[in-house]
Amino acid sequence: MPPRKAPTARQRRLGTELRKIREHTGMMLAEAAALLGTDRTTISNTESGRFGVSAERVRAWADSYGCPDKAYIDALADMAAERINGWWEDYRGDLSSGPLDLAEVEHHATGIRAVQIMHMPGLLQTEDYVRAVFAQAVPSPSPARQRRLLSHRLKRRDVLDREDPPTCTFLIHEAGLRMTYGGSKVARRQLDYLLKESDRDNVTIRAIPFAAGGFPNASSSTHYVYGPVPQLDTVQMETATGPEFLDADTRLANYRAVLDRTEERSLDPESSRDFIRKIAQQV
Repeated sequence: MPPRKAPTARQRRLGTELRKIREHTGMMLAEAAALLGTDRTTISNTESGRFGVSAERVRAWADSYGCPDKAYIDALADMAAERINGWWEDYRGDLSSGPLDLAEVEHHATGIRAVQIMHMPGLLQTEDYVRAVFAQAVPSPSPARQRRLLSHRLKRRDVLDREDPPTCTFLIHEAGLRMTYGGSKVARRQLDYLLKESDRDNVTIRAIPFAAGGFPNASSSTHYVYGPVPQLDTVQMETATGPEFLDADTRLANYRAVLDRTEERSLDPESSRDFIRKIAQQV
């Protein structure tokens, strides 16, 4: 099988999970190759996401490794069987891989929890707000690139409209609610849009007021995406060079704790709506 030129984050994740299953058995590559009747290079390239793998092979390898978790194996087999060409692929070559990988992860999410410190959640941003945020980028994107960035950002919102949308909880700090990207009118329309979106059955918005004091990881935003099984959850952190994806078991557990403690500091949904309305009147 020829190697992929650039595996996506989801393809790399499937390989990573296969490696985890192997390593949990204590097997080295040479031992696994002998057991599976293949060579070390094939296993290594599959575990790195450079080689594709069929659902049948996923099940065969997991069975040979003695993995007992049927739901986990089924989820991995489903990942291997996917042959979708998602909308984000239309942007490949124009945008870096980070935004495309994020869109793919969100597309497959069963749930999303996010903490936003200085910005509105990407899935809840208005067009004018997005334009204002991208206008602050350094270096400034060309007009053509800005149009592509804008189009991609707005297209991500469609995940909330699908037949089985993810259940989303957005925790937004008062600093982000009060930032007037694009001026007062743009900020006010953005806050009104938040209130409108909070009427969705699958969307909960909770505000974190300054008065709440400190909370874990307060210096950066956190995007926690739930997979079909807990082992396939993903944390996305925003860095200066683009999205970074974390999936180590310990990190997932730590970030779930961060979100739980942060949510404890936030206002309940109805109080949050009142809080956002008050800020909208002030900007």
